[in-house]
Amino acid sequence: MADESAGRRIPFAFLEDIHQRFVRTYGRAVFSALPYGMNDEFSRVLSQQMEYYSSDPNADRINRLKGEMSQVRNVMIENIDKVLERGDRLELLVDKTANMQGNTFRFRKQTRRFRNTVWWRNVKLTYAF
Repeated sequence: MADESAGRRIPFAFLEDIHQRFVRTYGRAVFSALPYGMNDEFSRVLSQQMEYYSSDPNADRINRLKGEMSQVRNVMIENIDKVLERGDRLELLVDKTANMQGNTFRFRKQTRRFRNTVWWRNVKLTYAF
């Protein structure tokens, strides 16, 4: 018997665990045992497992797995946020690079124009004398 709050998974997990421990401990000796003959030895295991399944939240494997999946999901969300933030910074860097490239093109054009202007001045000065 179990409270309704335990649901169905926890009691059946408890029964499966007890069954496996009993079979592992006694094996074929069960077939020739007297009724309640193993009660003294196995009652300690029963009480430990009842305490575990009643109080420990890790007893319910599905809830434990859901919790672990939730943690993994949170870590993945953080990682995605970091990647997006890094992507934003990369986008900003690409924009700055494009801006610098445009400035470089304008600087080259202005320097050529200035060089040509200075050259023509020198030519005019050379032929003026």
